[in-house]
Amino acid sequence: MDAALVPLVALIVIFIGMPWLFLHYRMKSKQNRSLSIEDERMLDDLHQAAMRLEDRLQTIERIMSADDPNWRQISAGSPVGERPDETRTAEIRRMK
Repeated sequence: MDAALVPLVALIVIFIGMPWLFLHYRMKSKQNRSLSIEDERMLDDLHQAAMRLEDRLQTIERIMSADDPNWRQISAGSPVGERPDETRTAEIRRMK
């Protein structure tokens, strides 16, 4: 009886167990690829926060443009907190 049982178990493992194991882990990996509901909520919250920040930045730029229309050219030429004249003076000092 043992001689007939070994091939039967081998056939069951090969044709039922192995495909079931493969399909089981394949389905698990597909489930892990998708975002969870909590992740989707967090992504939506981050998107809304980014949109609010963009609106705030546009508001600040409008206020700055109303105060000084040339603020972009002034700020593009110098690091934060330095005026263009101070930058030139610092560069001249480094050259000496």
